[in-house]
Amino acid sequence: MTAATDATSSDWDGRLARYPEDRARRYRQSGAWSSLPTSRRFHDIALRFPDRPAIIGAEGSMTFGELDRRTDAIAAGLVELGFVRLEPVLFQLTNRVETVLAWYGCVKAGLVPVATLAAHRMHEIAHVGAAVGAVAHFVEAGLPSFDLVEFAREHAAGSETVRAVVTVGDVGGDGLCLETIGLDIDPVEARAAVEAVEAATAPEDVVAFQLSGGTTGVPKVIPRIHAEYWNNALMYAQRLEWTADSRVAHLIPIVHNAGIACGLYASHSVGACLVLATADVRSAFELMERAEATEVLIGHGHYQAVLSSEFDRVRGRLKHVILSGAKVSPALMDRVDDGKDHWAGQLFGMSEGLLTVTPVAAPRDARITTVGTPVCAEDEVRILDPGTEIELPDGDVGELCCRGPYTITGYFDAPEHNRTAFTSDGFYRSGDLASMSVIDGERYVSIEGRIKDLINRGGEKINAEELELLLLDHPAIVGAAVVAMPDPRLGEKTCAYLVTDGAPVTMADVRDHLTRLGVAKFKWPERLEWIDALPRTNVNKIDKKRLRLDVAAKLERQQ
Repeated sequence: MTAATDATSSDWDGRLARYPEDRARRYRQSGAWSSLPTSRRFHDIALRFPDRPAIIGAEGSMTFGELDRRTDAIAAGLVELGFVRLEPVLFQLTNRVETVLAWYGCVKAGLVPVATLAAHRMHEIAHVGAAVGAVAHFVEAGLPSFDLVEFAREHAAGSETVRAVVTVGDVGGDGLCLETIGLDIDPVEARAAVEAVEAATAPEDVVAFQLSGGTTGVPKVIPRIHAEYWNNALMYAQRLEWTADSRVAHLIPIVHNAGIACGLYASHSVGACLVLATADVRSAFELMERAEATEVLIGHGHYQAVLSSEFDRVRGRLKHVILSGAKVSPALMDRVDDGKDHWAGQLFGMSEGLLTVTPVAAPRDARITTVGTPVCAEDEVRILDPGTEIELPDGDVGELCCRGPYTITGYFDAPEHNRTAFTSDGFYRSGDLASMSVIDGERYVSIEGRIKDLINRGGEKINAEELELLLLDHPAIVGAAVVAMPDPRLGEKTCAYLVTDGAPVTMADVRDHLTRLGVAKFKWPERLEWIDALPRTNVNKIDKKRLRLDVAAKLERQQ
């Protein structure tokens, strides 16, 4: 069995922002980049640790050898079905073992997973699918709150490119089901099919598309390439001193960039076991206890759970706890770090590339007040005066800008946006406010807020402008300003300040409106404030600072 002809990669040449050759050469020479395909990196690990556990989830567990053989068969089955290298495929799957099978199976077949969320709806999926030219849609069957399979079929019917819906967890269905793909293919033949794909794969080929939490319109598409993505994860694992004996728990969506880079690839890059949990704290802690997890990434949506007594059942075995997404209080740090056997640090990351993580040897002051240092020596970080290219001294707050071997050089097919998203010498403008803190002679990154108009709802980024435009599509709404309001569990929720034409509009009306537009539910406003006119600054911009203070004060009075 051999791979079919590649998808027309030449069609991507003008849509991908390639790394400048001088930087690419430097990254290859330093070892920051690899010449091997991602699938080969995983296969090499599986050959080293065939009998060690690779993944433990609610559905069961698999060794590296079992995972390698099954994903070889899935890849060969996808090739046999006519899928070809570099074709993008949409992923709408939750945290389950089959999601890992689907991911590695697609990567081994040379297909490009497009990491959407199970919560996305037609507004997001139709746009992203058309933007990348997705040819298939992998979806999970049996979700209690929404029929993703029927949704995917509806999307495919209206798409010019999607030709297949592949289900997970729908063995008795009448369509393509992941669980049955490639089952009748001989393992030797399957391995040969994968190796044929690998032989055609170049280091700078796209291995996956992630999505941004951008500030204009629907999400931007982020290309990650074979040369850097696995290495990015390996550097993260090495920073935290993981080994093949580590058992890495992951509770946030695995198809997120954090899920792939800090969970799946990071654990497997050193032969560690991924303990694939869900966001439900009770079941997650039960699984972590049963799997004897030694490492965990905790997003700020779970900070309260860590402070609760439920965390006691897993705390004893944890060696490293990484906290991410919000400021860390002394009480939270004390809960996960005793200065001896239990260590805690912080992570800051973006789908566009840069990861900063606390070094294990960092002093407590650095661990609690900063998000660490970049994981790669080739990373370049600048703090710029916002809107300029003037670099600020250590200690001053400005925009975090970065360049490096795994930070993108441009969003996919977005030349106009790329002109403002990068400096003239290729530094990515993150939109985050940061400063460089010098502690014991080491320069650490401190996150101080953000310039981007985003709401961070438990790790999911909500674009305020996108939601405002959607709300203004309602016939009775003539003014809209969306702002973050504080929430003790999720960090932030969405509040919409609305002006109408006089007609009454209820929360139910707003939700019905957004449902008709096919907007993901996590983006919906969770509080509405009706006002006669939106406040303005002295330069006639909507005064969102005033609105954020207003809703925060109202929430405080209601407590």
